[in-house]
Amino acid sequence: MKEKFAERFKYLREEKGISQERLADDLGVSHGIISFWETGKREPKLSNLILIAEYFGVTIDYLAGLED
Repeated sequence: MKEKFAERFKYLREEKGISQERLADDLGVSHGIISFWETGKREPKLSNLILIAEYFGVTIDYLAGLED
């Protein structure tokens, strides 16, 4: 899941033209954690995964690479 999530997460952010800083503020997390998620160094906990899915209007299955 790590690679798929990181790729899709970064793609969604860039597609919407949102900076890492703004996304961090919108999600209530640090800028550093956004960078870690995008590089695959860390994965979000379930509560953050839900926030990300709702924020971008996608499913958790999509973020995990289980569906397109």
